[in-house]
Amino acid sequence: MEQRRQRRNDPLSPERRAFGFHDHASLWFSLGVGLLVMQVGAYLMPALGTREALIAIIAGSILGAFLLGCVAKLGADSGLASAGLMHAVYGRRFAVLPIVLNIVQLIGWGSFELVVMRDASVAITGASAAWVPWLATLFWGAIVALLISGSMVTLVRRLIARVALPLVVLSLLWLSWQFLSMAQTQGLAALWNRPGEGGMGVLSALDLVIAMPISWLPLVADYARHGRDGKSALRGTWLGYALANVWCYGLGVLVVLTLPSANLVTALLLAQGGLIALSLILIDEVDNAYGDAYSGAVSSHSLLPKKSIRFWGFIITALCTACALVLPMHALEPFLLMLSSVFVPLFGVILGRLAFGANTVQLLASARAVHVGPLLIWLAGIAVYHGAPMLTSVVGFQTGSALPALAFSFALAYLSRDKA
Repeated sequence: MEQRRQRRNDPLSPERRAFGFHDHASLWFSLGVGLLVMQVGAYLMPALGTREALIAIIAGSILGAFLLGCVAKLGADSGLASAGLMHAVYGRRFAVLPIVLNIVQLIGWGSFELVVMRDASVAITGASAAWVPWLATLFWGAIVALLISGSMVTLVRRLIARVALPLVVLSLLWLSWQFLSMAQTQGLAALWNRPGEGGMGVLSALDLVIAMPISWLPLVADYARHGRDGKSALRGTWLGYALANVWCYGLGVLVVLTLPSANLVTALLLAQGGLIALSLILIDEVDNAYGDAYSGAVSSHSLLPKKSIRFWGFIITALCTACALVLPMHALEPFLLMLSSVFVPLFGVILGRLAFGANTVQLLASARAVHVGPLLIWLAGIAVYHGAPMLTSVVGFQTGSALPALAFSFALAYLSRDKA
């Protein structure tokens, strides 16, 4: 019976929904904090000026986290995981394609997280032996596998909310204080008024900032379905992730401004107390890799429910670890933007079809094999995403890609849905 329920992507029963506002906010603040986020923040410099970078960070974080919150509300209201939402909108058979794409990108993100943890571990220990990165990768992969063997709800409510979150906040406060002190010494006004060198506009930077929360869109309902109500899921997810994203992107920019280095981890270690703060952030990074592995397991289980979520979690973790052993930390920006080109319009369509009172569970129950309308809108949205930069030559400024694609797919999906 359990396999049949999972095969039909039925909603989570009310008695299993334990998350409130604090749980959502704690989870998504913790998931929003990471060395990878700081590294992406550092990519904004020196192309942008300091004030331009801050505008892009704040606007992109608020908008991106709001999208996360909206999808979280859909998950909490319906009790459905991301796979269930995709089945309801795109049809039971065609939804397999975006679900598989989601699994692939989760393996990619999980691999990147392990690479970040590996490189940080090597930098912290100062070890130079060739086998150390391999050992560090296997170690962190084993930690993620250990967490996968337990309960996700228990992990969020006890370990993250009560232990990890206070420690990582203290670490961020300490690092922020240290680098703000450096900025004050170097001349805060000069750094604040520092112009950009060009090569990236504010809207293009906005795409890069939005790319990070967008990467979590296919995961958020997997956790939010455990929420007791949609409003607290929206508010908690939005607030928690937006605060973390602004803080970490901003800290990445601040580090580059005050202590330019080819390696962000090395720069963090040079701060007073940086070793302790960096170690705590590194430990918190584990939940990001866990989040990728758990959600990948939920999506895999929705396609092949004969194996348990825990089994698929071990498989996804093993694949992430294997990729991390050979994956170099480069070409991150194109990877992020490529993911956005698929998932921005994908969830624009989902929000357009399911937001504002749609009965998601009923739509899932009556879903056909393929819903041609949403499929065509999604493909058109991807085309808009990649074609939007060509408007630059027409309108005279960089338009970005995420916002036009999101607005297009959402509006068309909403206007074409059944209003009955």
